[in-house]
Amino acid sequence: MKQFILVIMSVLLFAACNNPKPEENKETTADTSLSKPQPAEFADAKYMQIGKSGLDHLAAGNVDAWMESFADNAVYQWNTGDSLAGKKAIMDYWKDRRANVIDSLSFSNVIWLPVKVNQPQSTEAPGTWLLGWYRVDAKYKTGKRMTQWMHMAQHFDANDKVDRIIHYMDKASVMEATKK
Repeated sequence: MKQFILVIMSVLLFAACNNPKPEENKETTADTSLSKPQPAEFADAKYMQIGKSGLDHLAAGNVDAWMESFADNAVYQWNTGDSLAGKKAIMDYWKDRRANVIDSLSFSNVIWLPVKVNQPQSTEAPGTWLLGWYRVDAKYKTGKRMTQWMHMAQHFDANDKVDRIIHYMDKASVMEATKK
């Protein structure tokens, strides 16, 4: 008798745990997902071209052409906490670097990821970001060379101008290569 009751309870337990869920209305599900944006999504590929052109101009030493994609109030920040505020300050810095510090500069193995942040998860600003990873090979006026992988995050304003760059790099490698 105990075995019979145990079998009946097992069957009931199995049936209770295995209840099928009612089917969702597919139209409602589709409409809901379209009306509520995801926290982040892929952005337009045009931002990859802006990033590529920027690196090409910087490598060629054409800082003026690179700066055309910047907003007047742009901020250029390094992972070390150093930063430059304003398009003119960024332009002056990079013109000096390309004329007096860096002899040649090249970028390779570039990967771009344009992302639209709809709902910030942390401290990032909403809007379009272009994330870039690449290898940098630089020859300095000191005659020394530096190679390292870098990462850059660029934020675009409503006019598709870069208003913030966060540049992640190993500054020690650069400092060593620029020592006389």
